[in-house]
Amino acid sequence: MEIERNTYLQQLILRKDNGMIKVITGIRRCGKSFLLFNIFKKYLINNGVDEDHIIEIALDGIENEELRNPKTCYQYIKAAMKDNEHYYLLLDEIQLMPRFEEVLNSLLRISNIDIYVTGSNSRFLSSDIVTEFRGRGDEIRIYPLSFSEFYSVYNGEYEDAWNDYMIYGGLPQIAGFQTERQKTEYLKNIFTNVYLKDVVERNGIQSVDELGTLVDILASVIGAQTNPTKISNTFASERQISYTNKTISKHIDYLEEAFLISKSNRYDIKGRKYIGANLKYYFTDIGLRNARLNFRQQEPTHIIENIVYNELLIRGYNVDTGLIDVYGKNQKGKRVHKQLEVDFVVNQGSQRYYVQVAYDMTSPEKQAQEFRSLRNIPDSFKKIVIVSGTAKPWRNEEGFVIMGMRYFLLKSDSLAF
Repeated sequence: MEIERNTYLQQLILRKDNGMIKVITGIRRCGKSFLLFNIFKKYLINNGVDEDHIIEIALDGIENEELRNPKTCYQYIKAAMKDNEHYYLLLDEIQLMPRFEEVLNSLLRISNIDIYVTGSNSRFLSSDIVTEFRGRGDEIRIYPLSFSEFYSVYNGEYEDAWNDYMIYGGLPQIAGFQTERQKTEYLKNIFTNVYLKDVVERNGIQSVDELGTLVDILASVIGAQTNPTKISNTFASERQISYTNKTISKHIDYLEEAFLISKSNRYDIKGRKYIGANLKYYFTDIGLRNARLNFRQQEPTHIIENIVYNELLIRGYNVDTGLIDVYGKNQKGKRVHKQLEVDFVVNQGSQRYYVQVAYDMTSPEKQAQEFRSLRNIPDSFKKIVIVSGTAKPWRNEEGFVIMGMRYFLLKSDSLAF
């Protein structure tokens, strides 16, 4: 089963032969290697590139252990270039090579080679690419399967696919498993033995149990505001463990660098400024989040919010959480202040959308709750409410767009309705 990942292939095609290092980043097991060594390589061959002019190196393979030495790897690449024709270098999991920046810098001086690398840690890639290559590094972020990609290879009806996706997420391997036991065991195993192990070993973490509990807490509060101080207080009061907010903040950064989680910053819509405290955290793959909690906390409200957040990132949007200060008077005439929340403030260039995610909007009370924050936004950018189900989009009398989850997920340009 081959899953077409045309969105990412097109990004690679657009960057082909642009003189920059193409850095493909993302969580491990999300399909970076397959994209590079299968999908992109096939594209190159189909478009006239000789296979012996494609140099492939997977640094996580035992057969290439010696190539993790930077000088050995550089010499191997140079030796593979037999003539002056154009070559394509596909280099997988480059963070496993010490001093990889020097190797890439040296390769940049060779005019007839186009370089593509993958990696699973942003600190060793994004920041180094920015500082070391001075505008000659081009990052392409890869995510687990979107629902649209997952559904394209799913053997069943939409409702069954949606239920599976909400529980087991979109890691490509999941799409090939047939039983719930296979999916469950796979997700639990790789979370502990791949993702957490990587974070611990890469950062020399000693407090492994505390890190595991921190992951559990973040998994329990997806879509809710939190901060390191609040989490530290939880450790002190409920577990009698001293886990400082400084250490917690550092460990959260490590989880972000490994692409396990993402944070949504809080944005004051009226004041047009960011607010530092009480961020929201979401998991890059909802199946990994559910597995970490032994599939116990299956709250659809928070799960679909996480899925919508990931989908917006996949589409290339910048996504924040919106806040609106509202002032009024209570029944006694006393002035009161409330802070309303917009789930997502979605930006891309000059485009902006305000997005609310609602699992249930059947009652007038629920509708009033979802609409209230949108009514208080003092600009004319499009305001959208995404609801459960398959409803096609429509506009209410206030001009708000209401659309079903199916339409939103399966139409790549759904926000433009």
